[in-house]
Amino acid sequence: MQQEIETLEKEQPIHSMDMNSDNDGKHSSGPDGTSAAKPATKIKIIEDAEATGETAAAYDFWRAGSGRQQVPGIIKCFGARPDLLRRVIDLGNTVHFSEGHLSRRNKEMIASYVSYLNRCPY
Repeated sequence: MQQEIETLEKEQPIHSMDMNSDNDGKHSSGPDGTSAAKPATKIKIIEDAEATGETAAAYDFWRAGSGRQQVPGIIKCFGARPDLLRRVIDLGNTVHFSEGHLSRRNKEMIASYVSYLNRCPY
């Protein structure tokens, strides 16, 4: 596993990133360290406070399964289609959390590292 990570680091250099910064998701740093405005999304993001009906129920379904209270942006991207969101959650749980060739621990480690490389705040 260490060898694969070292190979990834050589292929995709890690840029300096402040893990303690207050990342509100509105601005990000470019590869050269300069501030870059976050591009507007064409996907309607339904925030927790705006969620009603099936969307609110789908967010609650995700919270119950994850044990976390704050719904991440990747889940909110599917908020306009709560029927699809539930399927995405089920698929994600199957792919990420079922035992297979890789243990859950290894999958979590890879996911965390990829999130770090992508400057993902969660």
